[in-house]
Amino acid sequence: MAKIIGEALKNIPWQEPVTDAPIWRYDQNPVIARNPVDNVTRIFNSAVVPFEGKFVGVFRGETNTGVPYLYYGESKDGINFSFDKKPIDFYTNGEKYKFVYAYDPRVVKIDDVYYIIWCDGKDGFPSIGLGKTKDFKYFELVSHPFLPFNRNGVLFPRKIDGKYVLLSRPSDSGHTKFGDIFLSKSPDLIYWGEHSLVMRCGYEWWQSLKIGSGSAPIETDEGWLLFYHGANMTCNGYVYSLGAAILDKNDVSKVRYRCTNFLLTPETPYETTGFVSNVIFPCSALCDAETGRIAIYYGGADTVVGLAFTEVNRVIDYIKKYAR
Repeated sequence: MAKIIGEALKNIPWQEPVTDAPIWRYDQNPVIARNPVDNVTRIFNSAVVPFEGKFVGVFRGETNTGVPYLYYGESKDGINFSFDKKPIDFYTNGEKYKFVYAYDPRVVKIDDVYYIIWCDGKDGFPSIGLGKTKDFKYFELVSHPFLPFNRNGVLFPRKIDGKYVLLSRPSDSGHTKFGDIFLSKSPDLIYWGEHSLVMRCGYEWWQSLKIGSGSAPIETDEGWLLFYHGANMTCNGYVYSLGAAILDKNDVSKVRYRCTNFLLTPETPYETTGFVSNVIFPCSALCDAETGRIAIYYGGADTVVGLAFTEVNRVIDYIKKYAR
């Protein structure tokens, strides 16, 4: 019986399964629909975490100019969200950081600090931005860990051997037609090294084009459970699906099991039809260590936010069953 190593989350959003599938969708999806706040046409690919008895998050908001920025939102139940009308401001050396654009955030708590990782348009190039907050009121820019071009940065939720560990996907200046997951380490979140390859794309057809980390890795007694996206090319364009793997507990650059099957692929109208059709893009997951329940937030068709559920035993058993 696999167990989550972490804290209890008694008010985790939850819906009992009515299927034998490893992951099932919330039957009231999407939880965030179009035009959620003034001057924001779409919110998707966003990160939700528990905070002071409620749920808060950093959300990708596409403004009516077409430029994405990061927005703060909160919810009592993890399903019904309200949002600030203005994007989040980050400060560096007492001055407001000027965004070119910002998208696809992740939020990871390490000790008593919440770290935000996103794709940042520094100098007009896609790179990883890293910020932090303790109260979701004041946000500080920490660093830009790597040179352009890079996307899909995700921190592990604790230091490993005294170092911060970050997963990322080196890319290019355009809509990347390739991508593998790499790992990097840092003693201080400023200087990064010890880079190593974790997973290549091309493992199966549904992830043959590129892969990228989704939510922060979840620590279990079987290893680190990693949800990620995989993309393939069809005659009608890209299709993004959700996959999963288990990384070694001690050597997180080593993959113990990697599922050959996708766990979710675009099937519902809010996943197959939208601003960018046929996209499931996971960015965050809530966990309850007592029950093993997991709630996954994902972007649907670059237009809305969907919610899906699984249990740690169910998903790990499925990964092992269909691992190569």
